[in-house]
Amino acid sequence: MKIVLAIDGSGFSKVAIEGLAGMSLPLGTEVCIINVFEDPMLTVPGAVPLGGTLGNYYEEALSNSRKSAHAIVSEAAKALKEKSNVLSITTDVIDGFPKSAILEKAETFGAHLIVVGSQGHNAFSRFLLGSVSQSIALHAHCSVMIVRKRGMKGKNNKNE
Repeated sequence: MKIVLAIDGSGFSKVAIEGLAGMSLPLGTEVCIINVFEDPMLTVPGAVPLGGTLGNYYEEALSNSRKSAHAIVSEAAKALKEKSNVLSITTDVIDGFPKSAILEKAETFGAHLIVVGSQGHNAFSRFLLGSVSQSIALHAHCSVMIVRKRGMKGKNNKNE
């Protein structure tokens, strides 16, 4: 079985990790843990990198964000390995937009299952913000498990 676990370091991602770790999985299951890195210059309309010290600051901030993304997937891999020694685990940090990058990774990896956490937005918030987990569930070519923990609705606590 091949599983893509998409995380962002939030409390909701930790719930997804715990949900996957709690599953009985067959021997030889492959898990690819991914974090999608969004370059702010691609998501903020009209943002143009500046030269000089501000440009250097931007590059440094980008580098630090990528390092943080790698740390997030490494921590998740460590947590999964502690709970299950039957898993083959790889990690990846992908540049792009989460909704499409997760689906593309699942397709190229040959995933049977995508696991994501849910932020628990209400219908109005989903309409305004969109929902990565909802989009994944609607467009994936494989099964999707959206893990939600009771009591976390609307709380995006990265330090939980």
